[in-house]
Formats: sequence, C-alpha cells, structure tokens
Amino acid sequence: MVITKKTVADQILKYVNRKISLADLVDWAEDAVQEGDFDKRDVGLLRQVVGRLGLADVKEFGLTWDDCYEHLHKLGYDISVSVSKTA
Repeated sequence: MVITKKTVADQILKYVNRKISLADLVDWAEDAVQEGDFDKRDVGLLRQVVGRLGLADVKEFGLTWDDCYEHLHKLGYDISVSVSKTA
C-alpha cells in the first residue's frame, strides 16, 4: 500500500479522536517506516512525519496536541475542533 499525506493524516486523526491508542499509532508508524511504500511526490515529508510518530512513545519525544496540529498542517490540513455534549 502506498502511504500518502492522507494516509498519515488519517492515522493522526484516529489518534486525536481516540479511535486508536498511542501504542497503535506508534506501531503503525514503525511498520510504515520499515515496510511502507511512501508516495514518491512527498517521500521526504512523509518519512519525517512518520518517523517522528514512531518515536512518540519515547518519553523525551512524546506527542502533544501541538505536535499533531503541526504534523497535520505540514501534510496540508487545517484543524477545526468541535465539541458536543455527551449524553
């Protein structure tokens, strides 16, 4: 599977929306770095962002909301947050 900007953005959004855990995001990123076929048009950027996601479980690196925002922005996405009341 070719890893594109959208592929990476989707993974970050899954994490931000708590559909996957940090461990799942890190596992995905590590697998992508080792076995992924990055989109040739954006290979440098994709390797940079995915490589950083692969280190998110290391205390010195972590992954903050600002990091997610910045990664998504680099990938060409703007973030809009909405809140809904729980039942």
